[in-house]
Amino acid sequence: MAHTYPEGCFFSTLEEIKGKKITVMGLGLNGGGETCARFFLKHGAFVTVTDTKTADQLAPAIKSLNSDSTIDKSRLRYVLGGHKIEDFASADCVIKNPAVKAEGNEFLAAAKAIETDISIFLKFSKAPLIAVTGSKGKSSTVSAISYGLNKAGYKCFLGGNITVSPLSFLEKTDGTTPVVLELSSWQLADLRGRKLLKPRIAIITKIVPDHQNWYGSMERYVEDKKLIYADQDKNDITILDFDEDSYARDCEHPKAGFRCWGDVFASETKATVLRYSTHVLPDGIFGVFQLSDKNGYARLPIRLMSAHARQKKRAEELIMKTLQVPGDHMRTNVLNANLAVYLMGVSAELTANISASWKGIPHRLEKFHEWQNPYDKRNIAFYNDSSSTVPEAAAAASQSFGKRTVLIAGGTDKNLDFLPLAKCLNSENNTKFPPYEIFLLSGTGTDKLAALLDERKVRYEGPFDSLQILLEVLKTEFMSENSSRIFGEVSPDSFLPVVFSPGATSFGMFTNEFDRGNKFKDLVQAIFQADS
Repeated sequence: MAHTYPEGCFFSTLEEIKGKKITVMGLGLNGGGETCARFFLKHGAFVTVTDTKTADQLAPAIKSLNSDSTIDKSRLRYVLGGHKIEDFASADCVIKNPAVKAEGNEFLAAAKAIETDISIFLKFSKAPLIAVTGSKGKSSTVSAISYGLNKAGYKCFLGGNITVSPLSFLEKTDGTTPVVLELSSWQLADLRGRKLLKPRIAIITKIVPDHQNWYGSMERYVEDKKLIYADQDKNDITILDFDEDSYARDCEHPKAGFRCWGDVFASETKATVLRYSTHVLPDGIFGVFQLSDKNGYARLPIRLMSAHARQKKRAEELIMKTLQVPGDHMRTNVLNANLAVYLMGVSAELTANISASWKGIPHRLEKFHEWQNPYDKRNIAFYNDSSSTVPEAAAAASQSFGKRTVLIAGGTDKNLDFLPLAKCLNSENNTKFPPYEIFLLSGTGTDKLAALLDERKVRYEGPFDSLQILLEVLKTEFMSENSSRIFGEVSPDSFLPVVFSPGATSFGMFTNEFDRGNKFKDLVQAIFQADS
């Protein structure tokens, strides 16, 4: 049974925080716990930060807090290397880490009250909210929305699962400052019952199996995603997928006539429903779609169209043109972002022009290095897609360039099916661009993928226990006399993409996907130097 929280928030006013005993569960290294500790200290609380990691493991976050002259560190204590039940039982309120399950947790069971940085923010901010969840494309979508609104003249803030706690900007927000939140299924689960989340615009990106080691079924996973629209009403907007997906296969009890998870969500939300598609939407369906030229168009109810479109009696408006970021899946992310920007009052023309200048974000098909092979003068571009943590994301990345690539994949399993990636790499399901070479990093997910590739007699290198060794082997192949046979003929006007898109989590070899991506970039820049 999913945990349900009391309605509302433990704190009625920010002034109530003063003098309270707060336990922050999980300091971490991504800034969330650190921001929570800083926030409650600045509001006069006594703060205990507890984490199962040691002080050595958490050294950067501890140093950051201890060197902050704006907080009273006499009211801060650390309990590291494990939790103590008394720190939870004696606290007035516990600030929960979203990566900790509430069910069966003895420490959380001892707490008088439980909140999260998201619930505190939602209680006290009056900002108009755009919230995004889903399995693929969340971070790119929220980043493109934030970029678009800020470029259009709004003072917009971005936070949530994108590793920025919204408590870091809570007191800078008001009724005129849009806030864009990326929300994971875990962050949404921590809002169940609170009735605090009511986004003006909610977007659910593509749903594919994820976190099945946590949930055990797609139904439980998707139930948490549904919380993004649970408290919306007819004045709000829910933006949902229209294209057929694996719903009927992944759902234990699929509903008759439903082709995708978007159909399920559309049947439940009380908000106005808009759909997104890679093809022209059928008559009577409102939303955004792409034509064969890859441009994106909005077809909306009259009340949601711009005054210009109503005056010109246009049924559709062009809101997306040429983009700098590669990949069909990225075009879908940007199209959804552009729809949100347009719905916030930015003209269609300006929306399209702004998105054309967006260069993407770190760890999501991030182009970061170019190298010309001194042996044959081949131009090679390196892309970091380390935030690819599901097989479908790696499959999409391999097809994002309209040409064949070198793919580096593999990592830790989270009880996912690697068949979609294996089929893509074997040119099944009409894959257009099978990689020239596949390099695999070691991991439990890699073991599952390798078995599927072996069945299909798909050649790969590895698995490698070291990313450095993998890249050194790749460089040796680039500079061998067989290079043209392996990677195709050299074209002075073209480039070969090398894409690091693991399609799995990173634990064991790396701290997290961001650490993984940064290490990849550092090693590539060291090994593939311009003067090599």
